[in-house]
Amino acid sequence: MASTENTQKMKPRRTTASRSTILARAALSFSAVLLVMILFFSTFSFSFREYDHQLLGPVCDEIYVVAEGETLHTISDKCGDPFIIEQNPHIQDPDDVFPGLIIKITPATASPTV
Repeated sequence: MASTENTQKMKPRRTTASRSTILARAALSFSAVLLVMILFFSTFSFSFREYDHQLLGPVCDEIYVVAEGETLHTISDKCGDPFIIEQNPHIQDPDDVFPGLIIKITPATASPTV
């Protein structure tokens, strides 16, 4: 009889994870997946910013104040106005654009569809 008691005692016990351990592992896995997704999609947000004005329309007011680092070309792209020089006769030299310069913006409008 002693041998049967020993064999029953020697059987490996199945260890089951507690409910809190399972929930903790699931939360950790979810957090890791969420972090990877955030990092993955944040890399694309920078590449789409330059096309926002094409999707959403012009983002500039009629009166525009030049910010540091901007050129007439970048402002033209940003605001959708290809004729900045023609509409701003006070700009004598297109290369002499400085922060604080006030310019008039008239975005090019698409022709109405019939």
